[in-house]
Amino acid sequence: MKSRFPLKDIALQAGLSLATVDRVMHEREGVRAVTRARVAAAIAELERQYVQSGLAGRRLVIDVVMDTPQRFSAAVREAFEAELPGMRPASFSARFHVAETMSEPELLAILRTIRRRGSHGVVLKAPSTPAIADLAAQLMAAKIPVVTLVTDLPEDSRIGYVGMDNHVAGATAAYLLGRMVKDKPGKVLVTLSSSLFAGEDERERGFRDVLAGHFPHLSVVRISEGFGVDRTTELLVRDALEREPDILAVYSAGGANRAIVKAFADARRACAVFAAHDLDQDNVRLLATGEITFVIHHDLRHDARSAYQLMLAYHPMLPADFQVAPSRVAIATPFEVMH
Repeated sequence: MKSRFPLKDIALQAGLSLATVDRVMHEREGVRAVTRARVAAAIAELERQYVQSGLAGRRLVIDVVMDTPQRFSAAVREAFEAELPGMRPASFSARFHVAETMSEPELLAILRTIRRRGSHGVVLKAPSTPAIADLAAQLMAAKIPVVTLVTDLPEDSRIGYVGMDNHVAGATAAYLLGRMVKDKPGKVLVTLSSSLFAGEDERERGFRDVLAGHFPHLSVVRISEGFGVDRTTELLVRDALEREPDILAVYSAGGANRAIVKAFADARRACAVFAAHDLDQDNVRLLATGEITFVIHHDLRHDARSAYQLMLAYHPMLPADFQVAPSRVAIATPFEVMH
């Protein structure tokens, strides 16, 4: 039996005498099988401690790349930075690359720079386009793991997804909204920031599925490509309200909710139920004033923790088969944010 550790360390770990450990290590006769097993277990534990002590000083630098409005990127950044101090066995630092809107060439340029410079991993919230998916796959091939956040890419271009189950989130919003509207027929305005974000597309599918199955008296009017920007979204909502006199509720899957509320107010149109996503500062204020009815949200710190853990498993500092579960969908009402 061979080991990198001194016999006295093995003896201390195993709770045996130095002479007994010496007999085991030199494979001498007269040693019971249970004693040999204790020595082997002690060596395995010392190996684990050795690996952990070496990893504890290791520092991983990751890049967080987000094409998203500032109100959401600020919440994500706060969550990631809050989780940094508690991550083990390695220490993390994060570089953030965020913008309210990024063109595809701008996003690709950032990802190419990361590939060229190097990184221990990329957390990515970006449109699901062929070019972005291809470059994410190139990062993976360069041994830079990619984790998608909130919105997804094809499986071969990332090691994992963190966030809520978007189909379940949309279905939950439809169930609550439909129960609140009751039997009144009409239309629900569903707003997406962009059809290129796979997560929002899944939310819409879940929402439509439940309406069709449980609330057939409600139909959907869809607007998209406001990119979560207030001015652009407001213009789209104004146009929809002019065209569709039967809109009576809103499911905002893509943000810019202040603009949506303003468009309804300017058009002197009532909104029976307003369902939104994410507990950012805007939505907290709108909930408190009763301008939106409820918010579908999840724990962004859980997402951050899951992303870090996937990076640790890749490097590898956690078991190779480590997996994360989607964040649980939660509901916030005005009563929750007023206290």
